[in-house]
Amino acid sequence: MLHANSRRLVSLLGRQGRRLASTQPTNEPQPNEEVSHTVRRIREELASDKQLLKWRTPIGDRPEDWGNSKLKLFSNSEQNSDFIVMMQRPIDLSPKNMKQWWANRQEKIERHMQQFIPERHKILGAELAAAHFILYRGGAARFVNDPRWHRATEDGEFSLPNKFHPGYKVEALRCDNMVLYYEGLENLRCLDQLKFLSFHNVKTFDDWCLDRVSGGEFPRLEVLDLSGTAVTTDGLSCLYRLPQLKLLILNDPKETLEMELAAAMLEVALSPLKVVGADAIHNHS
Repeated sequence: MLHANSRRLVSLLGRQGRRLASTQPTNEPQPNEEVSHTVRRIREELASDKQLLKWRTPIGDRPEDWGNSKLKLFSNSEQNSDFIVMMQRPIDLSPKNMKQWWANRQEKIERHMQQFIPERHKILGAELAAAHFILYRGGAARFVNDPRWHRATEDGEFSLPNKFHPGYKVEALRCDNMVLYYEGLENLRCLDQLKFLSFHNVKTFDDWCLDRVSGGEFPRLEVLDLSGTAVTTDGLSCLYRLPQLKLLILNDPKETLEMELAAAMLEVALSPLKVVGADAIHNHS
C-alpha cells in the first residue's frame, strides 16, 4: 500500500511540473509565431554591427593576401596597443604613404642612434663626448686655447683623442643645418667652458629642445643662435637658467607683438643680454 501511494504521488508531481514549465515565458519564437518586420530589421543591423566591430585579420594571414605570406615581413608579432590601432586603419600602399612610412622609420632610427650613451661619456668625458657627437653629424667644435674649428672630413674622419684628455675643453659648438633631435641634446651637458652655441637652421629644434639646452649646465654660455629653428615665445622663458647670456639670435625679434614683448622681458631679466635678428648677424658675416 505504501509503495502504491508513493508511485501515485510521484506521478502527480511530474504532471504538475510539466504544466508549470509550459506556462513559463520564453524569448524564443514559437513555431507558429511570426517575427515582425521591425524585429528582423533590428537583428540584421546587430549582425552587421558585429561584423564591423570584429578585429581585422593581420596582414599576411588573410586568404586573399598575395602569396598569403609575402606581406608578413611588414607585420608585427607584438600585439601592443599601437599595433592594434594601426590594424584598424585602412591600408594605404600609395607611393606618398610609403614614402612617409619610410621617413618616419628613418627618423625613429636616428632618434635611437642619438640617445645618450653613458659608456661613451665615461671613456671620453663630457667635453670630448660632446665634440665627438657633433663632429660625427656634420657640426663643428672649437676648444679653449685653440682658435681652429674642428670638423669632420668628407669620409667622416676627425682628429680628436679617443679617450679622456684634460686639455680639451669645449668653448664653442656649431650645430648649423644638422638633423638634431631632443634625444641627442642629452649629449651636450656639463660643458663648463662653453661660451658659443649655434643651432642655426636646425629645423627639428623646438621649445622642448631649448628647455633641455637651458638645463644643460652651461654657466658661461654667452652667445646662443636660435635662428631658423621652431622655437616660439613659449620656449624663450626658460632662458633664465643662462645668467651669463649676452647675445641671443632669433629670426626676427619683432616678427610679432608677442615675440617683441618676450625679447624685451628677457633683456630686462638678464641685464647683459641683447636680442638681435638673424639678418644682422648672418648677412654681415
